[in-house]
Amino acid sequence: MAAMTDHAALADLYEEYEFLDADDRYRLLIDLGRALEPMPDALKTDATLVRGCSAAVWVYPMVLEAQSHAGPKLHFLADSNAAITKGIIALVLLTVQDRAPAAIAATDIEAALAPFDLRNQLSSNRTQGIPNMIALIRETAARYR
Repeated sequence: MAAMTDHAALADLYEEYEFLDADDRYRLLIDLGRALEPMPDALKTDATLVRGCSAAVWVYPMVLEAQSHAGPKLHFLADSNAAITKGIIALVLLTVQDRAPAAIAATDIEAALAPFDLRNQLSSNRTQGIPNMIALIRETAARYR
């Protein structure tokens, strides 16, 4: 998943997504979720649980120390007990994974995800937690800026 962390990769993914029917869009999201880096069960705690999601969602931020003068980057481990929700998490992470906190804070995650039209593609209970996931990512980035 680390290779797909820029907006070009997100655009390429959208090009594939827009030509799929609803069932294949679900499959694509499920495949994205399966490709997420595994999150150890020990990290799936009440402290990493994202509130307001209909499925259980855990997000655990890690700081990757700088290899150069660019400063640290944030790497997120995430998981869900629902396959499609896990795919949505993977989509969200494509916009921010392994980026500097300031870059994450400056990213309009909602705008990056807008072309996927998740609110109209998925049921409301599948998408209700997206704002909470995004808020948690932004709060994390703000702490490390």
